[in-house]
Amino acid sequence: MTTKLFLLFCFPLFACLFLPCKCLNNNNTNSHNNCSRSSSGGGNGIKGMFVFGSSLVDNGNNNHLQSKAKADYLPYGVDFPNGPSGRFTNGKNLIDLLGDHLHLPCFIPPFADPLTRGKAIIHGVNFASGGSGILDDTGSTVGSVYSLNDQIKNFEQTTLPELEAQMGSRSSDLLSKYLFVVGVGGNDYTFNYFKPSLNLTIVLGERFANHLANSLAHHLKKLYSLGGRKFVLMSVYPIGCTPMAKSFRPLNKGCIHNLNRAVLLFNDRTKKMVDAIKEEMPGSTLVYVNQYKIIWDILVNPAAYGFKNARTACCDVGSIVAGGNGVSCRRDKVWACRNRSSHVYFDGLHPTEAANIIIANKTFNSPLQDEVYPINVSQLAKVM
Repeated sequence: MTTKLFLLFCFPLFACLFLPCKCLNNNNTNSHNNCSRSSSGGGNGIKGMFVFGSSLVDNGNNNHLQSKAKADYLPYGVDFPNGPSGRFTNGKNLIDLLGDHLHLPCFIPPFADPLTRGKAIIHGVNFASGGSGILDDTGSTVGSVYSLNDQIKNFEQTTLPELEAQMGSRSSDLLSKYLFVVGVGGNDYTFNYFKPSLNLTIVLGERFANHLANSLAHHLKKLYSLGGRKFVLMSVYPIGCTPMAKSFRPLNKGCIHNLNRAVLLFNDRTKKMVDAIKEEMPGSTLVYVNQYKIIWDILVNPAAYGFKNARTACCDVGSIVAGGNGVSCRRDKVWACRNRSSHVYFDGLHPTEAANIIIANKTFNSPLQDEVYPINVSQLAKVM
């Protein structure tokens, strides 16, 4: 299929990715108190995490928003303690698994949950929102979401003053002990860049990548001004290789490379920013996680990582005609594939817990600079 035809037929559907749904009264959305350890603090010198981004790192904020982008129903959470929580996968997401590596005592609670107050915020807060992006208008087609700008405002205006009150210290003394994890950017391409009205030339691609990277740098400098010192930046993964993208080319098993080439431009700018921005953020350390390469390597040779299926979703995402949307698990189909650890993708866009485990392990431990740059998160945690 040509690029032009693909844009005409594929991307108008992105505006309708999530069908309208009713909010669930789910008492298990937060899991604040579902602590997996008895320690009172984190390990490796890290007290906790503050998380910003989209659905790959959202752990339940959209449960409390009037958004069509939700994962608070089965089969999401089929392998998660207490069931569906708002995580867009079958079990733990990247943030949960990084918390395991850091020996944090509890899951990081979502900001929008009314229970995320008081002592519940001591080990960090998750501000991420499924469908959101770096740009303020990204995700508007799926309803109410917290943009990255909104997420940082929530941190500054609500969580930070309360954390200072809880800890009895100024933020400048507190926040160097926390990781600031930022995983965002993919939706900016899904909802903004790839539209039929845009002529996809390499020039526009570079301009958009520069615009996104500059906007991201602005947000990082804001977090730095508030006291953040240790940053983990997750690259955009190969969105042209997701089951959703591949479904538009059923006779061709390959990825849609126009999508991948576009996000690679942004990823390249982001990695270069890690070094360039340090002069403006003295005393900070930034780690770039090449999530694109990590997932790409899995997709190229899934068997080497223990996967049998790197092409289709584990749950029934259906089609618009059949009552689905090709992205999220259908609400009327609560089943998921039996051997979920053999699938790379749980739904049309998001990895399974098994794939998240590999991403988290490499994020934390990889010695390869083409996977984590310039150091890994284990080393970042020990930076004084």
